[in-house]
Amino acid sequence: MSDASIALNRFGLGARPGEDAGSDPRKWLAGQIAAFEPRPQAIAAQVPSTQIASELADFYERQRLLRLDNPKPRTRAAAPARPAPAQPAMAEGAAMQDMQAMQSAPAMHPGMQPAAKPLYQGEDAAMVARREARRQQQQAYVSMVSARALTAITSPTPFAERLVHFWANHFAVSADKLELVGLSGTMEFEAIRPHVMGKFGDMLNAVERHPAMLLYLDQAVSIGPNSPAAQRQRGKRGGLNENLAREIMELHTLGVRSVYTQADVTEFARAMTGFTVAGIGRARGSGDLGGEPGSFVFADRLHEPGTRTILGKQWSGEGEAQAAAVLDHLATHPATAKHIATKLARHFASDDPPAPLVARLEKAFLSSKGDLPTVYRALIASPECWAPKPAKFKSPWEWSISAMRALGTQQVQPNAVNGLMGQLGQPVWKPGSPAGWDDVAGAWAGPDAVMRRVEAAERMAQRTKNLIDARQRAAELFPEALSASTTQSIARAESPGQGLALMLVSPEFLRR
Repeated sequence: MSDASIALNRFGLGARPGEDAGSDPRKWLAGQIAAFEPRPQAIAAQVPSTQIASELADFYERQRLLRLDNPKPRTRAAAPARPAPAQPAMAEGAAMQDMQAMQSAPAMHPGMQPAAKPLYQGEDAAMVARREARRQQQQAYVSMVSARALTAITSPTPFAERLVHFWANHFAVSADKLELVGLSGTMEFEAIRPHVMGKFGDMLNAVERHPAMLLYLDQAVSIGPNSPAAQRQRGKRGGLNENLAREIMELHTLGVRSVYTQADVTEFARAMTGFTVAGIGRARGSGDLGGEPGSFVFADRLHEPGTRTILGKQWSGEGEAQAAAVLDHLATHPATAKHIATKLARHFASDDPPAPLVARLEKAFLSSKGDLPTVYRALIASPECWAPKPAKFKSPWEWSISAMRALGTQQVQPNAVNGLMGQLGQPVWKPGSPAGWDDVAGAWAGPDAVMRRVEAAERMAQRTKNLIDARQRAAELFPEALSASTTQSIARAESPGQGLALMLVSPEFLRR
């Protein structure tokens, strides 16, 4: 790989037609730090967390009223068999939309309302309400996936957008339950994008207060055992939940099996009691927390009183300030610097992170107190990231975005990207684990996974109507980096479409 090709494909998201890293690719990358747009048009048009949460709060209230109307379980005849509600474009035939339509159709607007689903015989009001709530959340989710993809494929700052995706996977949530379907995308848009070019500590604090994270890891229902709320529960002990505290230490900051103990996790969980979400927190005994649904609130009545001892230090602050001080400490801890440096080195250099690169990034993180642009500049300046041999295998998301950028896509049709990512095995914001998606070749380079990309590439190529000369486009996408064998394979293709499909699954395109 040439330096220009590395800048476009390893640091960036794949080249677009006419995109040029210039005579100094490192300068081109560094310039994106200042040029990054946190709220481009496609993302600014999406509904915010507060609207998503308001819809959820309305659903919870309807369910509560229905339970009051029907306090006892009742027996009713089984409903007649009915077809399963349609799922959004996950079947193979719908997974890849017509690429020509993807380039010309208008992007889905959050206000667009799909046709209401019919009420089936035998359904009760609670089932109808739940299905309507899921429809609302799924509509928001699909629109946000489209906005995320459209931003990535049209962005003039692809290095910055890659960093957004890196941090979204670092602070992973999974839209596998109703409360997270609509909120998973808003966390990336509201808590990550505004801080990608700022301090790590600011991003950490924003993420840990976002409703998606608080609900995903059950912090919103955590109650201090000796809190006022627990004391009012007629002798019942409060339900302390350690999930978020553990994942902050293990995944978000210090790193697994590093400097913390189980006692530190428990103490941190006690310090964080009271972090919850207005309108949809639903912690037992929390009462009316006030605030707009979906907004962060600190509920004193849920907080465990007392001084905490965490990582060998005592934290005597009261209320929200106690956990906030611990978060600030974790944000600049040496173990956090090493953990973040290792993950960045793995993402941009090699599945086996080079030790000198890790040390260099770690030093930049510590000396700047977690200033992320300082770390990014150290990354750009590191020779390990500019090794000419491709070292990383693209994930399905990376491959799909690079393919659409290569084809010059300007618009995406609703559900097209959502369906494609489901087909390729990496549905957006659904890693299934707080650890996020794996960032190593072994997770994505299996024969079946590659074959799915081949099939998708063939369909993409067929929809281009032979309007793209793959020989010319490949040379443009991989400047001074196209192998003789790939050049020959494309030249010998039976049709322009076949040549384009070969380009999309060439070694140069699959790796970075």
